[in-house]
Amino acid sequence: MVANQMSNSRFPLVSHFSSPHQQVEASKLGMWLFLATEILLFGGLFVFYGVYHYLHPELFKAAHRFLNVELGAFNTVVLLFSSLTVALAIHAIQQNKRKWVIINLSLTIVCACIFLVVKYFEYTHKFHQGLLPGYYFRNATVPDPDQAQVFFSIYFMMTGLHGIHVVIGMIVLGWLLIRVIRGEFNSQYYVPIELGGLYWHLVDVIWIFLFPLLYLIR
Repeated sequence: MVANQMSNSRFPLVSHFSSPHQQVEASKLGMWLFLATEILLFGGLFVFYGVYHYLHPELFKAAHRFLNVELGAFNTVVLLFSSLTVALAIHAIQQNKRKWVIINLSLTIVCACIFLVVKYFEYTHKFHQGLLPGYYFRNATVPDPDQAQVFFSIYFMMTGLHGIHVVIGMIVLGWLLIRVIRGEFNSQYYVPIELGGLYWHLVDVIWIFLFPLLYLIR
């Protein structure tokens, strides 16, 4: 369907591809392979979390009460909304509505900023309470502090890595926004926006798993 809507005059075909359709399919395949490696990266952390949770279930229940569920839930809503706006941006470029692409990409970046600001306040609160990873753990009110530091090491490792991906997503979306403003995309060529949207959806999906695993332990 994508190939039928393309014309070579409006599609910047790279020389080593024989057709716009081939270039689009190769780009999407490359992006999906990249996303698979990201899933493997986080998958290792999820396995580590699962094993340690199985060995110390009561510790996890006690330690997770020091996390702010309201802020975590708020960030979940923010990221879900950002998934909607990035999807709307892709839909808008397919209809050559550049103004709405700019608006929706801008909203997605704003949501990412809000998410990071909330995480900053969460992290600051943990620092003040001494709920730090590994050797730096300094909170005696948590049951079994020697083991509790492992939970907070997992918390900072998983949320920190996710936060890095949010920053990368902001950079990618910002770069796409600049290109949209310059008029580099149209209804026949919008693959970079689509691929950027795929990456952002992955960032959102990972958080959807992190939120219940860390904040809603039962």
